Amino acid sequence: MLNKKYLVTCTLSALSALLLVACGSGSDDKTPLPSFSLSVSDAPVDDLSEVVVCFNQIELKGSGGDVIFTVGDEDGMIAANDLCLDNSGGVIPNTVGIDLKQYTGSDSIALVDGISIEVGDYTQLRLIMSNGSYGTDAQTSEKISVSVPSNELKLDGFTATLGGTVDFTLEFDLNKAMTNPVGQAGYFLKPRGVRLVNNNEAGHIDGTVSETLLIDNQCTPLSDSSVNVASVYIYEGTGVVIDTMEDNGGDENGSLPYATTAVAFDSEQTSYNFDIGFIKAGDYTIAVSCDTEDAPEVDEEVSFITSQNVTVISGNTPVQVNF
Repeated sequence: MLNKKYLVTCTLSALSALLLVACGSGSDDKTPLPSFSLSVSDAPVDDLSEVVVCFNQIELKGSGGDVIFTVGDEDGMIAANDLCLDNSGGVIPNTVGIDLKQYTGSDSIALVDGISIEVGDYTQLRLIMSNGSYGTDAQTSEKISVSVPSNELKLDGFTATLGGTVDFTLEFDLNKAMTNPVGQAGYFLKPRGVRLVNNNEAGHIDGTVSETLLIDNQCTPLSDSSVNVASVYIYEGTGVVIDTMEDNGGDENGSLPYATTAVAFDSEQTSYNFDIGFIKAGDYTIAVSCDTEDAPEVDEEVSFITSQNVTVISGNTPVQVNF
C-alpha cells in the first residue's frame, strides 16, 4: 500500500441508501466531482442462519494515490457496530459487522453513502476485512469463525468522470464463496464468489417454479418453508446446453454458473419462489435442479430438469421467470 492517502470528509445529505450526491469540486464550472457508492448484497447459503462479515476500510487504488475510507471515521461511511469481537471478547473499533443473510436477492445495505472522489482511473477496489467474522450453524446455533485470505477482497477497478456517478454493489454468492475445508477449523470466504456489479448496468430476476414440475421430478420436501426444495443456476449466454452445465465446483472447461440461488416455498403465496439480484444486463440461460447441496470445492454431478433463456435488463423492475 502506498503511504499517500486521501480522506474525503465533505458533508452531504443522503438521498437514499443507494444514491450518492457529490459535493462541489471547488472549480468555476460548477460540475460536481464524481460520486462513489458501494453496497453489499448476498445470494444465500443454506446451512448457516447468519453470516456476519466484518469490514474496516474501503480502499480505492488510483493513479494519483490511494483513497482510503475508514468505517466510522467520516461522514458518509457506514457506522461501526458491536458485532465484531476480538479474541478477548472486546469490540473491534472502526469495524462494522454485516449479516449477509439479511440482504438477499435485490436487497442491499450501503457501505458508502455521501462521499465524493477525485476524477481518474481506479485500478482496483479493495475491501479490508477485520477479525471477528463468523457464521451461525442453522441447526445447533454454534458460532463458527469465517476468515478471508489476506484479510482483504480485491475487486476490479473503474473510471470516475467529472459529474459522473459510480454506483456499485458487492454481491456475495455464498454458495460459491463459502468453503469449509476438511480438517481445518471454520469457514473460508473466497473472492471467486464475490463480484462487483455496476448498479447502473444491472437488473434482477424474480421467479417461480410450479409445484407440478417439482412433483413430476420428485423434488422434496414440498410445502416446507424452512427447507429449500430446489436450486436455480444462471449461466452467461443463451442456449447453454444442459449437458455442458457445471456446478459451483465444476470443470472450468464446461459452463460454470454466473450465480446460483435456492427455490423455497412461500407459505403466504403458496408458491415456490426464487430471486437473483444485481446481475449485469445481458442474455443468460437459467436452469432448475432438484439438487440443493453444492460444495464449491467439489466437482459434483448436478441433474438439471429444465432450462430457459432470459434477458436481464438494467433498472429496478425485475424480469419475471416462470418454470
